[in-house]
Amino acid sequence: MKKLIEKAEILMEALPYIKNFYGRTIVIKYGGHAMADDELKKSFAKDVVLMKYIGLNPVIVHGGGPQISRTMEKMGLTPKFVSGYRVTDSETMDIVEMVLGGAINKEIVNLINSNGGRAAGLTGKDGGLIKAKKKFLKGTSPETGAPEIIDAGHLGEVENVDSAILSALEKGGFIPVIAPVGVGEKGETYNINADLVAGAVAAALSASKLILLTDVEGILDSDGQLISALTKAQVEKLIKKKVISGGMLPKVAACFDALGGKVGKVHVVDGRVPHALLLEIFTDKGIGTEISM
Repeated sequence: MKKLIEKAEILMEALPYIKNFYGRTIVIKYGGHAMADDELKKSFAKDVVLMKYIGLNPVIVHGGGPQISRTMEKMGLTPKFVSGYRVTDSETMDIVEMVLGGAINKEIVNLINSNGGRAAGLTGKDGGLIKAKKKFLKGTSPETGAPEIIDAGHLGEVENVDSAILSALEKGGFIPVIAPVGVGEKGETYNINADLVAGAVAAALSASKLILLTDVEGILDSDGQLISALTKAQVEKLIKKKVISGGMLPKVAACFDALGGKVGKVHVVDGRVPHALLLEIFTDKGIGTEISM
């Protein structure tokens, strides 16, 4: 009886959050270890399906960096990164599109559907969802040490998100699963960082929340301790001090995009924790780092 009462108390704790987010859109960037561990995959899929059944509208944007790198290495290619972004030549772009828009996207869709949901997979090319342009990177010349602009090939950045197809899927009761591939003005294909796509999609949908699943607890201070809440200004200071660097830079850039698009709250959450989404959305304490304006 005690265990049953505890379960009831957990449901009651979640009630005000269910009421608050009913009918609202939650954009989730799915990536990292949560995409590699079978039990975490199931946990994620069940969380998303539950969210849909209790009246929320989850939208998934997925990554796939490790899978792309493994496929490249099998083909005798060496992955290259600058400031956390993948350098994407034409051959790499073909692999990116095959892995993200094909294998990974369909696996996630199937996982959600097999757990009772109705998911629909798409890339930024579908329905003109993501218009993109070439992204240039800032680097340092190995010869002179002077700053330089790096042409990273088919690396792109979001120019515009046309959310019409997402709204149509939402009205039809589907959970959109988006691969971060965009299309240029002349039909060229671009590889876009999944965190940045998630931020742009959240802004376009005026989502209530953007949740970024990561392989760390959240944003850490200089001593490696979790910071539970930050403002945009505080994050900018941590970037200047290089406390935030590398792969976390695109994530905080996505957070800024979302907040600038009137998204309510942004959360950087440890995707290695089972049911991380439910813990973040439906409990008093939550987990990870919350970023606000």
